[in-house]
Amino acid sequence: MTGRERGDRRVEQDRDTMEFLARRFDADRGHLRAVAYRMLGSLSEAEDAVQEAWFKLNRSDVSGVENLSGWLTTVVGRVCLDMLRSRGSRREDPLEYYVPDSVVRVADTTDPEHAAELTESVGLALLVVLDTLGPAERLAFVLHDMFAVSFDEIAKIVDRTPAATRQLASRARRRVQDTAPAPGPDARRQREIADAFLAAAHGGDFEGLLAVLDPDVVLRADGGRTLAAVSQLVRGAEAVIAQALTYAKYRTDTLRVVANGQPAVLSVVKGRPGSLMTFTIVEDRIVALHILADPERLAKLGLTEEELALATP
Repeated sequence: MTGRERGDRRVEQDRDTMEFLARRFDADRGHLRAVAYRMLGSLSEAEDAVQEAWFKLNRSDVSGVENLSGWLTTVVGRVCLDMLRSRGSRREDPLEYYVPDSVVRVADTTDPEHAAELTESVGLALLVVLDTLGPAERLAFVLHDMFAVSFDEIAKIVDRTPAATRQLASRARRRVQDTAPAPGPDARRQREIADAFLAAAHGGDFEGLLAVLDPDVVLRADGGRTLAAVSQLVRGAEAVIAQALTYAKYRTDTLRVVANGQPAVLSVVKGRPGSLMTFTIVEDRIVALHILADPERLAKLGLTEEELALATP
C-alpha cells in the first residue's frame, strides 16, 4: 500500500468516526438539552451548552470511553457549571423578579419538534428555586436527583470528594423540598382553575379570584431589560387580585398554551407575543403566577404565525 493510499484510508476512517460520533450525539441531544435546561433555566444558554459539548467531543479522543452518553452528560454538566459561575459574577437582572424560560406549546396539540416531554416536567416554580442554589449545589442536585449520575462522577466535575458532593446535593434537596410547591391536580383540573382565574379577572369578580388563589400566592413578573418597570414581585391574594383587576382592563387577544407542562395563557398583540402567564397550582389553588413580559425572550418562544393566529379576543 502506498503512502497516499494509507493517507486516504486514514481520512476515510476519520470520516467514518466523525459520522458515528455525530449520530451518537444527535441521539443524545434531547437528553443533553434537558440536562442543560434544568441547570441553566435558559433555553438559549442550554443550546449553547449542548453546542459546546459537541465541540469538546470533536476535540477529544473518546475511543476508550465505554459510556459515551454518560461522558457527554458530565461534559454538559461541567460546561453549565462554568456558565453558572460566570453568570453569578456578572448577573444584572434582580433574581427575585427573574422568570425562567418556558417550553411552550399550544394547548391540546402535540409538539414533536422540540421533544417537549424532556422539559415539561420541570415547573417554573422549581426552576426559580434552583436559581437560588449555588452553582455546585445545583449541579449536584440536578445530575444526581434528576438524572441519577453517581456522586463519584459529579465529584470529578466540582473537584470535591464524593462525600462532600453528597452533602451539596443534600443541602440543595432540603431547599427544594422546603420551597418548591407540591405536585398539583391533573392537567384537566389545572386548566379549569386557570380558566376560572381568567374569567374572574376579565369579569372583575373579586370573590371569584379569591376562590382560586392561595392566600400566600406569589406573582412574579419579569419585563427584562426592555420593560424593567414591569418587573415586580407581589405577595398575597388581595395584592395579586388588585394587579389582576388592573391589567384585565387592557384586553388583548389570548392563546391558551401549556408552559413546562403547566397551564398558561399567552397575550398576543398584533400577531406577536405580548406576555406569557403561567400558573402553578396545588390542591385546587393557584400558589404562583409567573409572567414573562420580556420582549427579547418572548420573541424566541418558537410559536409559528399560524399558532399565534389562533388567539381569540
